[in-house]
Amino acid sequence: IERALSIDAYEIAVGLATHILQFLGESDSGVGPGEMDEILDEIGTTSDDSDEHFEEMSDDAPAVVRLVSRILHDAKRLNASDIHIDPEKSAPTRVRMRVDGVCRDINQVPASHHNAVIARIKIMANLNIAEKRIPQDGKLAFKLSGQLVEVRVATIPTVAGEGVVMRILATGGAMPIDKMNLSNQNMTMLKNIVRRPHGIMLVVGPTGSGKTTTLHAILGYLNTPDKKIWTAEDPVEITQAGLQQVQVNPKIGFTFANALRAFLRADPDIILIGEMRDKETAHAGIEASLTGHLVLSTLHTNSAPETITRLLDLGLDPVNFSDACVGILAQRLIRTLCPECKTSYTASADELAFIERQYGSAVIDELSLSQPVTLYQANGCEHCGDIGYKGRTGVHELLRMTPELRGLIYHNSNVSELAKQASQDGMRTLMQDGIKKVLSGITDIKQIQILGGVD
Repeated sequence: IERALSIDAYEIAVGLATHILQFLGESDSGVGPGEMDEILDEIGTTSDDSDEHFEEMSDDAPAVVRLVSRILHDAKRLNASDIHIDPEKSAPTRVRMRVDGVCRDINQVPASHHNAVIARIKIMANLNIAEKRIPQDGKLAFKLSGQLVEVRVATIPTVAGEGVVMRILATGGAMPIDKMNLSNQNMTMLKNIVRRPHGIMLVVGPTGSGKTTTLHAILGYLNTPDKKIWTAEDPVEITQAGLQQVQVNPKIGFTFANALRAFLRADPDIILIGEMRDKETAHAGIEASLTGHLVLSTLHTNSAPETITRLLDLGLDPVNFSDACVGILAQRLIRTLCPECKTSYTASADELAFIERQYGSAVIDELSLSQPVTLYQANGCEHCGDIGYKGRTGVHELLRMTPELRGLIYHNSNVSELAKQASQDGMRTLMQDGIKKVLSGITDIKQIQILGGVD
């Protein structure tokens, strides 16, 4: 022990291996760091002590360590994307998790232990525990059943104390492109678009809409030994064999634009740029696609036609952009019905009118609706936690660049004209694709109304 740890003074203690792993939050037995109720009860036994005692509470106290480990384990078990630890004035700290895009209250931590919990998270993420006045960002990792799970940590000071938001990063390999739940028409169009030897393909949508997952599904489809693929991401979440993946670091000047210029000197066939955040990156991406490379990237816009005007507003040349762009895929994630408890019913007259109004009377015939129309609704059971929904799926809007559309871009046409032409070229909107998924029983009318913000 002295030779291995280079220490002179030590004390030997005896413990079972399972107990040691359980304390560290790395147990493979499924027990983990202990049940949440037991940990909170243990913490609650000290709740009658003085306030001075709480300020001095160690951030590595066994109960606090196990509490943080339990929160992380529960989040992964529930397949949560984010964990929110929200302080409240003169009230317990709320622990919430975003599951399937919706925040849920999970439990509460006594306000007396809030500082200790935050300090423990900061230590795990290598943040400054003494600095409580400014936001901090970091990353931590923990093991669950032998698998390493990475978590992005952001602390923000509030009037009630420091709040923490933890984003659980996606792990594992890429989703197969056939599992993306694209409609047959969109799947055929997408495969034709990405098989082109050069051009730029954009995947757009708000934060958390699955853009990175979609891009990696496309790369998985294109990833063959005869292709050299470079990716620049922030952060690298999904890894694939055969890809050269790079983590950008703007703090040291290694930006997306710098990474793209470096890739062009590295004999690429396909380049993925995590996000087109500014004019410099967008311009470099266009130039790369015009010089014989397939470029994939993302953008935060609401629809495929709107993406065109957004990029032109950044100052891109309309001729260069229209020549380079081969397609734009907009997407959202919607909640799916629990397959164990969803029930069928006959659509009402109001629901049929909603479907016809949103899909469009000019193209409604392509749905081949048979009377009566059967829809599905949420119920709730033990498999979905009595919510009625389990998991999420994508709805998509794929714009394919055509000569007619390029002509409109040359003349700086507005969004409505671009959308009309794209629709004539075969594009179906997010709402239209969502209605197809309602009719197939994947989701219900309510989720589509939330997607479009309509009644």
